[in-house]
Amino acid sequence: MAIDYAVIVVYLVGMLAMGWWGMRRAKSKSEFLVAGRRLGPTMYSGTMAAIVLGGASTIGGVGLGYQYGLSGAWMVFTIGLGLLALSVFFSARIARLKVYTVSEMLDLRYGGRAGVVSGVVMWAYTLMLAVTSTIAYATIFDVLFDMNRTVAIILGGSIVVAYSTLGGMWSITLTDMVQFVVKTIGVLLLLLPIAVVKAGGFSEMKAQLPTEYFDPLGIGGETIFTYVLIYTFGMLIGQDIWQRVFTARSDKTAKWGGTVAGTYCLAYALAGAVIGTAAKVLYPKLGSADDAFATIVKDELPVGVRGLVLAAALAAVMSTSSGALIACATVANNDIWSRLRGKVTGGDRDEVKDNRAFILIMGLAVIGTAIALNNVVEALTVAYNLLVGGLLVPILGGLLWKRGTAQGALASVAVGGLAVIGLMATYGILANEPIYYGLLSSLATYVVVSLATPATDAAVLAAWRERLAGRAAEPRSEPVPAHQ
Repeated sequence: MAIDYAVIVVYLVGMLAMGWWGMRRAKSKSEFLVAGRRLGPTMYSGTMAAIVLGGASTIGGVGLGYQYGLSGAWMVFTIGLGLLALSVFFSARIARLKVYTVSEMLDLRYGGRAGVVSGVVMWAYTLMLAVTSTIAYATIFDVLFDMNRTVAIILGGSIVVAYSTLGGMWSITLTDMVQFVVKTIGVLLLLLPIAVVKAGGFSEMKAQLPTEYFDPLGIGGETIFTYVLIYTFGMLIGQDIWQRVFTARSDKTAKWGGTVAGTYCLAYALAGAVIGTAAKVLYPKLGSADDAFATIVKDELPVGVRGLVLAAALAAVMSTSSGALIACATVANNDIWSRLRGKVTGGDRDEVKDNRAFILIMGLAVIGTAIALNNVVEALTVAYNLLVGGLLVPILGGLLWKRGTAQGALASVAVGGLAVIGLMATYGILANEPIYYGLLSSLATYVVVSLATPATDAAVLAAWRERLAGRAAEPRSEPVPAHQ
């Protein structure tokens, strides 16, 4: 294992080195939070693919393939579909807004009265996304070093917090590009063909496994529909995803670079399912489906290659974790803390320090929560249900329907969020009903309240259209007063 260990150590040291390099570039708020809005198509595509394909997509995707066969690809496939929809239909307009958070977009559209409420919901989502990604370090380091769970979380989390705090989005962009390359080589070019060959090829896999393992819809229509509601729509509105859209050099980069990244996700989804299916042939009686990835890597790959593939898994986790962390800190500082205290910060350099401090604080909170938390699936489900149930309608409504009002948006967030919470308490956290009925109640409330209240001020809508068209200057960094 010495060679495998060396590969991992070199990778981790490289992550920290890039954090240090990124610190030298992040001299303004724009540079620190959105990489100066300067990413070209190649870097944009790679980093966008890296953030959406995390530990759940890699380890969890292989696990679903182990459990359901090729239809196990649907979870990651719906993530790819969401990224494609965002890129083709919305990303150009989002990029032209020149904002830093989803809540700033809502303030621009509705007149400055939705920021704190939506910020709290978005903060809860990004926090839990970072926590669940951080917990995944325990699985990987256990395979690598037989490490204690708490120590593994602290080690992996500390590295991500360190490079994210140092250089902000520049550090995360550089590390994500490396992680994208490592994942592509490790999972698509090495693990996928080796797993299929070790399982005897597709003909042997078909002979060994039930026919439903090769049914594209074997996982069930209702499950696929729920994945679409949670993950496809979640891709459209998550702060972690939007913050990457904000890094694009132009609206064309956001549209076409995101389309490439979404297509890559579809291929990654199929690869994970095939690897999991091969693992089912090789290890038909694993205790947990999520053990399939680590088991096939540990037992079937040659020395050196094994280290690279485990580095790929680590890369997947780190990219999602760092993206969620900077999103969480950006929302906490810009959408919640700055608005609540009602003060304007001094200048860009001061704001860099403020945002750096918030990344450090949120990072420590993420590590502490990850150590204390047990059921990560339920926690992530709560976060996604609140995100989609509470924010999907007012965000897409603001982009697509000019009659939507601030009162309708706020009522939609409140009713949708409360409905999701109440239905999860009634039906169970993992049930499908909360997201179904929560979304319907949010939509109905948005439409009814918007039609029953005065239309949004014409000046606000005019400024919004100017921003969407890319004809307005970047907004000031201080929060918009609530009375505007």
